[in-house]
Amino acid sequence: MYAREWKCRVPQKHREGFTRYLYQTGIKDSSSLPGYRGAQVFCRTLDGEAEITLITYLGSLNAIKAFAGEAIDRARLYPEDDSYELEPDLSVQHYEVVEHRFEPLHCKARWSKWK
Repeated sequence: MYAREWKCRVPQKHREGFTRYLYQTGIKDSSSLPGYRGAQVFCRTLDGEAEITLITYLGSLNAIKAFAGEAIDRARLYPEDDSYELEPDLSVQHYEVVEHRFEPLHCKARWSKWK
């Protein structure tokens, strides 16, 4: 399994809207692929802006290529990104996942509100 990491920054005023948009674009598109294993979204405040990190988990490099195209190290951007004043990283990082274990959640997943 591989992890694909992408980061961006948006003004704080767009944090929730862009996170919702991220679920409607990148996560929706990658989750429809064979080989999709999951995703995580991390947010933090950095220098007064929201830094958002998306990590998607895919079963093979071919699954990554199905999402990203042949140039898997380039970010896949979407037409409406500019409306969120997005400052995207134009490259992505890939990692082979060595360990993937989480404790069961004892509360309702927060991401469900974005669907």
